[in-house]
Amino acid sequence: MTKSKRLPKTAAKHLLPLFSHDDVISAYKLMYESRTLDEKMLIMIRQGKSYFHIGCMGHEAVQVACGKAMRKGLDFLFPYYRDQALCMSLGQSSYECFLSFLARADDPHGGGRQMPMHYGNKRLNIPTSSSSTGTQFLQAVGCALAEKRLHRETKKPMAVTVVTTGDGTTSQGEFYEALSWAAREQAPMVFLVENNRYAISVAITEQRPGGVIADNFKSFHGIKVVSVDGCDVMESYAVIKEAIQRAQAGLGPTLIDADVVRLLPHSSSDDDKKYRNSEDLLAEQKRDPLMRLRSFMLINKICQEKELIKLEQSIKQFIDDEAERALVASLPRATDATKHVWAEVQDEHEPPLEINPNSEPVVMVDAINRALREGLQSDPRMLVFGQDVAHGKGGVFTATRGLTKEFGDRCFNAPLAEASIVGVAIGYALRGFKPVPEIQFADYIWTAMMQIRNELATIRYRSNNDFFAPVVIRVPVGGYIHGGLCHSQNIEATFAHFPGLKIALPSTALDAYGLLKTAMMSQDPVLFLEHKALYRQGFARSRLPENTSYHLPFGKGFLKRTGDDVTVVTYGILVQRACEAAEDLAAQGISVEVIDLRTIVPYDRALVWASVKKTGKVLVLHEDMRFMGFGAEIASDIAENCFMSLDAPVRRLAAKDTPVPYSPELEAVILPQTKDILDAIRELADY
Repeated sequence: MTKSKRLPKTAAKHLLPLFSHDDVISAYKLMYESRTLDEKMLIMIRQGKSYFHIGCMGHEAVQVACGKAMRKGLDFLFPYYRDQALCMSLGQSSYECFLSFLARADDPHGGGRQMPMHYGNKRLNIPTSSSSTGTQFLQAVGCALAEKRLHRETKKPMAVTVVTTGDGTTSQGEFYEALSWAAREQAPMVFLVENNRYAISVAITEQRPGGVIADNFKSFHGIKVVSVDGCDVMESYAVIKEAIQRAQAGLGPTLIDADVVRLLPHSSSDDDKKYRNSEDLLAEQKRDPLMRLRSFMLINKICQEKELIKLEQSIKQFIDDEAERALVASLPRATDATKHVWAEVQDEHEPPLEINPNSEPVVMVDAINRALREGLQSDPRMLVFGQDVAHGKGGVFTATRGLTKEFGDRCFNAPLAEASIVGVAIGYALRGFKPVPEIQFADYIWTAMMQIRNELATIRYRSNNDFFAPVVIRVPVGGYIHGGLCHSQNIEATFAHFPGLKIALPSTALDAYGLLKTAMMSQDPVLFLEHKALYRQGFARSRLPENTSYHLPFGKGFLKRTGDDVTVVTYGILVQRACEAAEDLAAQGISVEVIDLRTIVPYDRALVWASVKKTGKVLVLHEDMRFMGFGAEIASDIAENCFMSLDAPVRRLAAKDTPVPYSPELEAVILPQTKDILDAIRELADY
């Protein structure tokens, strides 16, 4: 741990050999352009030409310094919403900023799909950012770890990942998780905290003990911590440049606490006079980094006053002209509103199934293991990681058994932190890797909810197809194992509500193998749900194909049993119970058709509709709770599209609306049993 330090106040003049006169003038131009851009945008909001603005006034010095210290085209930036001057320093134009501010079609951040100041620019190595505060930290760690692997292979110059934040977001748990993982792995990255001492209206003294960020991180071994006057562009440049060089040399991450001022309210929707007094605001104005640099330039005769005035006038005119140009730029087309939720091309081809009839059937967990092994063999960019997945254990269910021995550090253990696992996976995926992380139990996926819902699922859409993150998250789910409240949850209904995320839930070893192979080839993120009670069930065993190219397309259900009287639509472990019930009812003269959906998103509507139109009666069966379960969506879909073919109301059977208890006797009451299925089908048949 390196002791926190601050360069002396007289540093600026001594840094001129490092930061030349031309660099000083260039920095001032960028800072003034960003300042003028903020001022123009606020005028345009008052004119009703736009709706929202977050300014960087007061942050310009450290941001421009950071952009100049970074190596354009090589280093990566994970910014936050106040980083206008930083993105401009890396090459984003004022015109592009206006296009985002006005939500125009050519907005480089997302084609008008996000609020202004949500930066993302593929050309400049700035991955797409969202409104969620703090989600960028773990993604930046994943990006930096990906660079370590790439550098090891290519021996090209090490790219450094810079991630920025305001002081308020350092209270987020994911900030600590990111520091911990980065320190442990000596990741080539820089954490830059732009500390203006306010999180909207909450002062930093209310955010953390002592109110000093740098002093709070002395226990993160391997992280160098530096404080810097973020209002001094040259001092900031020296500190950030050293941090980038240190990371590039493999010496690990640096945390920079930059003391800056916020010269505007939090946003155009905020009024800082409600929580800041006039003395405080006046003191901030005295530290204005733009005026400070201007004074420095005049005192040190870097520019004459008249030269600066001429420069400033030309920038103001330029900003006015760029605003007018952006105002007449094309608006997004209404027909594009639903584009880029998924990849443009969906693989619907199913290779022939070549099975040796003399081969031994395998259980589902072994089929998953084989699929992972073949994925790692065929794709050198694939990575498997999670809790307990590495070395001899191979996960608590042994699905990853033997992979570390065969593939080394491409199958590794992650911290006991689900947000870390998913966030780092996103960062890896943004650099071209294929992460296949495991969440140990579905019941604990909720700490990763922000990373999955607001980040992973929306990356392609919010970036207007510029970025995508094809992460496959493997998750054991389900009950019937006497696991109690925290080992028996079903989660498909919750996640089916998130556009951009595919979901599979196979019922046999063969389907698990084929669907996982497809998931690993997909360009979309996939939530791959594996029912724990099926892992070693005899009835879920299958012979696997000899051809390793076999894969099963998503959205293709399977007719497990044909019938004429009642359709049962189900998935997961209840497929077998439905087939057992259908067999019993056949002896009583009731012909039941059983559909195994296999995937939840997308699900095979065509197969369901065709069956319902044939039988006229349908039971939608699933293990999750009945209220707002995925079966409700299927039932609604059938009622809306097959109403004239129905001879009875659509019936649903699911778990009772309670948690799943531990006691086998209690669990049997809550979860659907074969008798419940028999009764429900008989009632439908008799309707």
